[in-house]
Amino acid sequence: MKKIITLIIIFAIAFTACNFDSEKKDQNKNINKMTINKEVFGKIDNQQIFLFTLKNKNGMTVKITNYGGIVTSLLVPDKNGKLDDVVLGFDNLDDYLQGHPYFGAIVGRYGNRIAKGKFTLNGKEYNLAINNGPNHLHGGIKGFDKAIWSAAKIKENDYVGLRLSHFSKDGDEGYPGNLGVIVIYSLTNNNELKIKYQATTDKATPVNLTHHSYFNLAGTGDIFNHELMIDANKYTVVNNNLIPTGELRNVKETAFDFTSSKKIGKEISDVEGGYDHNFVLNNYSGETRKVVEVLEPISGRIMEVFTSEPGIQFYSGNFLDGTEIGKNNKVYNKHYGFCLETQHFPDSPNQLEFPSTILHPGETYTHKTIYKFSVK
Repeated sequence: MKKIITLIIIFAIAFTACNFDSEKKDQNKNINKMTINKEVFGKIDNQQIFLFTLKNKNGMTVKITNYGGIVTSLLVPDKNGKLDDVVLGFDNLDDYLQGHPYFGAIVGRYGNRIAKGKFTLNGKEYNLAINNGPNHLHGGIKGFDKAIWSAAKIKENDYVGLRLSHFSKDGDEGYPGNLGVIVIYSLTNNNELKIKYQATTDKATPVNLTHHSYFNLAGTGDIFNHELMIDANKYTVVNNNLIPTGELRNVKETAFDFTSSKKIGKEISDVEGGYDHNFVLNNYSGETRKVVEVLEPISGRIMEVFTSEPGIQFYSGNFLDGTEIGKNNKVYNKHYGFCLETQHFPDSPNQLEFPSTILHPGETYTHKTIYKFSVK
């Protein structure tokens, strides 16, 4: 009997060890199939700028430069396995340096608009750079989209990633406080592009970081046939300068109702200028949850968006005008790309009823967003 028990124990240990080795081999296989490479992308004032290429086992490929943290390319398979680039951008650094509408960039310190570039904090009025009509937009004249970020490659069992860090000095574009920022991009074998933001400050300051890719799941052409769902019952009404009035209006029976999936082009003509509005996402608690699903029916590509944020700016590429000549000489006409910028609400420093964007010393700003791709 003792011999039998001993044999059983030996067999169990051997089986466990075999399973462990098998799992370890599987993990190693995933690591081997996931790659991250670095190459020189160009120079700014004799400082080298790099382009990082992240690739998973499915062939999904993300290219990111440490200039502005820009996602320059995102290759995603369609229902037949064909890869297409689903974000707008340029082939080289020089084109980005000529100016562009925030293609693929990290936006900060404050994504979206602040009315008249002014806000009052702790009894003091701050004046920010004005760069969008009478308003401050996306961090100012030289926001985080134009910063040269420090970059470090990451390779783990279940993802490859890029850690970007940036230091924004007190007074940068008019903002108070020395702000330290870390953004981590990661690509998983589940075809997820994850973005994690962190920031700390030594003075109270508004912080509202976001990502500004222009998506087109067909790879080319207009976006009107993309079918969009946004889990939001309300949106922030804006004035003629796209500044919120403070009203949170119900989307029901309006062109802003995306609570059930519908084509972007279905009612866009009913929205003056096109969509460029913040949607008040349901079930905000600070935890990450699914808020958006987009289907491009011909390619079968689906993009789901998950975020910890209370809002999302849906922008339908209204200001694209054909003057931007992108990758492979593609012309980017009006409505050839859309943005889904996870965020706090526009002009929150001036609208006390909105969720606060003020970061205080001793606190850590955190924000998580996932863009997950699949096919139908």
